[in-house]
Formats: sequence, structure tokens, C-alpha cells
Amino acid sequence: MITCLGDALYPQVGVAAVKVMEALGVEVDFPPSQVCCGQPAFNSGYREEARAAARAYLKAFAVSEHVVSISGSCAAMVRRHYPVLFEGLTEEAEARALAARTWEFSQFLTDVMDVTELPVRHKARVTFHHSCHTRRLLGVVEQPERLLGMVEGLEYVPLPRAEECCGFGGTFAVKMPVISSSLVDDKVDHVLETGADELLGLDMSCLMNIGGRLSRRGAGVRVRHLAEVLAEGWGR
Repeated sequence: MITCLGDALYPQVGVAAVKVMEALGVEVDFPPSQVCCGQPAFNSGYREEARAAARAYLKAFAVSEHVVSISGSCAAMVRRHYPVLFEGLTEEAEARALAARTWEFSQFLTDVMDVTELPVRHKARVTFHHSCHTRRLLGVVEQPERLLGMVEGLEYVPLPRAEECCGFGGTFAVKMPVISSSLVDDKVDHVLETGADELLGLDMSCLMNIGGRLSRRGAGVRVRHLAEVLAEGWGR
């Protein structure tokens, strides 16, 4: 599941995720008919428009054994909201089935594939941003940290107040720009406090927001998805 943002702006993250999964023996398929999961419309209260997108999504992944997303936010939309969105409708059973087999990338590696070691080397001081949807709706917190612990040469520094929002929140950043800017400034302060060379995460929307603020403040912290680090350091 490439996601809209991944497809349009960060295709290298999807490529990296595929490289890692194929190296672990997964047969990866990319349904070209996949569309937006419907989250922007859903979050803005447009349920019928969200269902229209979600119906196309149900068809695109109808035969997929597992659906792996490079965004915890999009994975949470399918896992948590599709069953509610289609409750009482003819697609309810299909929506619930898809929700049960949809995973965020790090969650799939640890909880489904039971990965306990990785042939990855990456020498850097790294901190990690736990996105709100990934943390709160999926319960994904220790999974990416376990994967980071498998990377040789990597020094992991926990991010202070990691549970706090970065201020993006999709349409929230557009509707509440002043509050959003204040939140991301706080987040950047905490990132810089760690002295990390790199900030990693599981949602490019959040990383785009934080990375943009880091850049405007002249900070040299590199911002990347976890999949990129694993793919780049594989077999080194």
C-alpha cells in the first residue's frame, strides 16, 4: 500500500519497503488500481465520499493475503475505521476481513513475520518520532524500536515527549496553522535536544512536517522512513 503521499512525493519509501520484504522472502504485489484509502474525506466528515474511495480500495486488495502500508495513519484508517464506515452495509464483512489483514510496515515485520534479526548496518545517532495514529490507533510503539535494536552500528536515542503530536494531523495543519506551527516547533526542539544525526518515523506526512520545520530552522538533521534505513544498510 503505497499511500497517496508515498506515491506522489516519496516513492523511494515504497521501493525501500519492497526491497526489505523481498529480502525476507515475501512475494510482493502492487495492485495498480489502488487509490486513496479515503482518510482525508473521512476525517473531514464526508462519509459517503470516504466510502466511494474505500470501495475502490476494497476491490484493489480483495485477493491480497496481507496488505502492508508505509503509513501507520493509512493502515489505521483501514484497520480501525473501515469496519465502522461499512457497518450495516453489504461490504461490512469484506471491510472487516481487509482490516484484519492490513498492517503497518514495522508491525508486519515484527508481529506477522516474527523478525528477530536483520543483516543491516547503519552507523548513526538516531531518534524516532512515534506518529499519533500509529501509536494510538494501532498500538505500534515498541515494534520499530525492536527493529532499530537489530541494526548494527546504530545508536538509538529516545525522543523526549515522544507521545506528543507533531502538529500535522492532515487537514488540521491547514485549518489550525498557528497551533500546528507551535506543535511542530516544540517537536523540533525535542529532536535537536537528542543530538541525533537522523530522525526516523513510520509516516511520511509527519516526517514531511517535521523535516520542513527542521530545514527552515537550519538544522542538519536527516529525516527518513524506517524502511529506507533498513533497505540502505541491508547486507553491509
